[in-house]
Amino acid sequence: MSDTRPENIVIIGSGPAAWTAAIYAARANLNPLVFEGEPVGTELPGGQLMLTTDIENFPGFPEAVSGPELMERIKAQAVHHGTRIVSELVKSVDFSQRPFRIAPNYSSPVTAHTVIVATGAAAKWIGLDSELRLAQAGGGVSACAVCDGAMPFYRQKRLAVVGGGDTAMEEAMYLTKFASEVVIVHRRDSFRASKVMANRVLSHPKVRVLWNSRVTDVVGSDFITGITLEDTVTGATSELDVGGLFVAIGHTPNTRFLDGQLDTTEHGYIKVAPWRTATSVEGVFAAGDVIDDYYRQAITSAGTGCMAALEAERWLAHHGIGESPVQETGESTLSVAAETA
Repeated sequence: MSDTRPENIVIIGSGPAAWTAAIYAARANLNPLVFEGEPVGTELPGGQLMLTTDIENFPGFPEAVSGPELMERIKAQAVHHGTRIVSELVKSVDFSQRPFRIAPNYSSPVTAHTVIVATGAAAKWIGLDSELRLAQAGGGVSACAVCDGAMPFYRQKRLAVVGGGDTAMEEAMYLTKFASEVVIVHRRDSFRASKVMANRVLSHPKVRVLWNSRVTDVVGSDFITGITLEDTVTGATSELDVGGLFVAIGHTPNTRFLDGQLDTTEHGYIKVAPWRTATSVEGVFAAGDVIDDYYRQAITSAGTGCMAALEAERWLAHHGIGESPVQETGESTLSVAAETA
């Protein structure tokens, strides 16, 4: 790393999007530098997949692969092709100057011609010690039903979903395919979800709602066996036996370090051009869950990581660094202007 010789490309993040971008950039001889972050609480290098025990929907793995193993293998592939890694968080960036300036937690700042932001989004948890312990240990607590709900561990069990928005409704509906019963725990007496989604859930024979309730503890040593509930109106407590808990109270995109230098949506996700990864700053691209509040899957993150690397490679070629990866066509030009929505 050096302040005097700008990097061709710096990638910030360490999930599927970041490592896929690194693989593509490294194979294009761009010598990418990845800031993979460091452990902070439940946030680990590798992203949310580090809290996933078995993944059955990532192409190429007929047998389930654990989240940590999958991330290690994708990372190893990036390293194999020449990716360099700094195991630090980025505390700030300066996109007002060129080359861009990236300041990590401890090391000296670096400069770069292009940057890919792939820092993901952190799931919002209830905040209970028992909840986080079982989530980290693969003990039946998850923040993604689509990722984990189809696993044999959860089948034909009573499953609880915490939340009241559209995401919670979607998670509950998905789980009805596998659970014997889905119990939605919501702290209010009505859902925040759209009327269509709420009605669909409320009319489903497998779904039951516990209104005015909140989870105060998760019961179980190695695996979840139940949850403790408190009535938000009366304060009365009760227990419910469950075989799984899905927390669906939202995600927070990891963009604080950007200090507002990129355009974002009202929920804080980075805005990119339609079907592109270009941001509001020319030469800065974004990929993965930090731009995606809809799919939030490992495979879609990896796909946008590929897109970001190709766009960064093309941007560099347009500015005399490297060669364009794809011949210019009428549908796909070398324009470097960010076409933000």
